[in-house]
Amino acid sequence: MAALVLVLGLVAGCGNNGGSSSGPSSSSSSGGASDSASSSGKVIKIATQSPLSGGSSIQGEAIKLGAQLSMEDHREEFSKLGYSLELVPYDDQGDPKKGVANAEQIGADQAIAGVIGHLNSGVSIPSSVVYEKYNIPMISPASTATEFTDRKLKVANRVVARDDFQGPAGAEYAVKTLGAKNIFVIQDKTAYGQGLAEAFRDAAQKAGATIAGYEGITVGEKDFNGVLNIVQSKKPDFIFFGGMYAEAGLIVKQARDKGITAPFMGGDALDSSGMVEIAADDVVGTLYSSVAVDITKSDSGKAWADKYNQKYGKNPEGYSGYAYDSMSVMLAAIKKSIEDNGGKLPARDKIRDAVRATKDFEGVATKVTFDEIGDNSYAKVFIYKFESASYPGNMISEVSQ
Repeated sequence: MAALVLVLGLVAGCGNNGGSSSGPSSSSSSGGASDSASSSGKVIKIATQSPLSGGSSIQGEAIKLGAQLSMEDHREEFSKLGYSLELVPYDDQGDPKKGVANAEQIGADQAIAGVIGHLNSGVSIPSSVVYEKYNIPMISPASTATEFTDRKLKVANRVVARDDFQGPAGAEYAVKTLGAKNIFVIQDKTAYGQGLAEAFRDAAQKAGATIAGYEGITVGEKDFNGVLNIVQSKKPDFIFFGGMYAEAGLIVKQARDKGITAPFMGGDALDSSGMVEIAADDVVGTLYSSVAVDITKSDSGKAWADKYNQKYGKNPEGYSGYAYDSMSVMLAAIKKSIEDNGGKLPARDKIRDAVRATKDFEGVATKVTFDEIGDNSYAKVFIYKFESASYPGNMISEVSQ
């Protein structure tokens, strides 16, 4: 952590904005804006919003770091245009209220041209309403709830797949490949977890499986004996969980302690080293669908992962590459907007429209073409299995739309 602070100067800076633990500090110009550029008003800020504290902070930090690396890689081309780039990281704590409050601060800062985030759909959805008011384009590298883009906001975009694609993909693998017939579904009552669980449940039923039970838990819970007692009484041959890795890791561990041996599957929120840290050896055999590819499987992706590791002293998480691509798409749209405007930075609505017009952008993790509501036409779903207590799991299936 000390090394990370020295490299980025970001973590400590995230808690210094009028006493708020969620806003940026004056030292958050980790994008490296020069004093001369700042004084001449030639600074372009891009905000990130993700949980930098709390139960999802591993994935939240990955979003910030992936975006930061992209900004570093594009600094020179913007310098040639006469602009410097500045990253402004916000900690939304995985809390919709905090995300909305941060979004209002972001909207009030006229130097901020775009937002990379959020992780959680439940934060992306209400925060995007604020961004819409200010015409600030956002690109999420992680939010999968259908409602996020189905509202047809002009600012809301994502590079990953939707829950109504991810859920059925997981259900098809469970029922048709693994032969699951009696499935118990648990969800965490969030926009993400419930939406994914319902999509999985409905697809599994359509494929011929029986839903033995459908129960909800609360984010932040530590003791899941209540719901696991119900699971045990139903004797399912498969368990699906819609929720985050913090709860999933505990549910898996406690289920195995109770002698529940049914295969366990979750969604992309389990695509984290945090899942292994919590569940330890009990994670072995756990499946998860993900909207993120294992970037190290290609030569170019492996080179990028090595660069990430050298920069930050840690391996990339599932969303690191997607955050990198989200920032790259954002910066490409801003650059084009500047060039189309005679070298001057245009109003936010012009940048917003340029982001939505993105076609066939080649990223490190995914190709990107946004459709009319901001979904990525090239998004895929992948199925992984933890063959050992190490991250990431082994990719065993790939599903295209």
